[in-house]
Amino acid sequence: MNNVVKGIIALIISSLGFSLMSLFVKYSGDLPTVQKTFFRNFISMLIALALVLYYRESLFGKRENQGWLLLRSGLGLIGVLLNFFTIDRMVLSDADILNKLSPFFTIILCAVFLKEYIRRFQIISIIVALLGAIFIIKPSFSSDTYFALIGVLGAVFAAGAYTVLRILGSREKFYTVVFYFSFFSTVALLPFFIYQFEPMTMTQFWLLILSGVFAAVGQFGLTIAYSYAPAKEISIFFYSTILFTALFSIIVFNEVPDMLSILGYVIIFAASYYMYMKNRPKKLKVAGKKKR
Repeated sequence: MNNVVKGIIALIISSLGFSLMSLFVKYSGDLPTVQKTFFRNFISMLIALALVLYYRESLFGKRENQGWLLLRSGLGLIGVLLNFFTIDRMVLSDADILNKLSPFFTIILCAVFLKEYIRRFQIISIIVALLGAIFIIKPSFSSDTYFALIGVLGAVFAAGAYTVLRILGSREKFYTVVFYFSFFSTVALLPFFIYQFEPMTMTQFWLLILSGVFAAVGQFGLTIAYSYAPAKEISIFFYSTILFTALFSIIVFNEVPDMLSILGYVIIFAASYYMYMKNRPKKLKVAGKKKR
């Protein structure tokens, strides 16, 4: 099994984990965004801590990587806060697909900051995906448009975090990266969590615990995936989450996306699929040469 295949499997598992996280976050009801985010990161921190201790690795990584770890954590925390804010205020599948614009932004950021080559078809795909997002955002002066734009901004910050993961992938163990991010987020949110805390029912408490567990699954899968392969080669598989969240939206919340949103989903997925297929022939040719 080569690294690209490993990355694909990890990304699909990650997508399911993040979809379940979103489900439990929304289902936990009317609680402050900071409170939900705190639980998500605190539980992930405990799981990552157990793995770091088990493998006897560094909790906070190497000294020379501290700047990258801090940057990844800061960008990731802002991305999660904006994503949770959007999940609570939009149709679940709409909020999720806007967050899934992050692979397109990741390609742009990797090209700008990591000097990864970006080809013309990737630029076309990015433009088409952004056009698809317009059908979901439905620009107007309404609060729904405002919430959708916050969702897009969250995707930009998430893309920044994923770009840094490309740097850290070969420098730090994935569980060290996840622990660092979760610890940073927990400490940063603690004062706000205490100030804004609202009493919870036992059901809400366990829903937030589950959101943290599946966030860890998603985070581990994502960190592993982008350490195995560049975003441009595997990012299409991150869109398996569209199916998961659409089903959750309909079955659990009885939220059926309107036709414009569905059209936006199709356009964004088509853009990602096109980009994937344009990458694929090149890999097949290389494989054919090796057999000879």
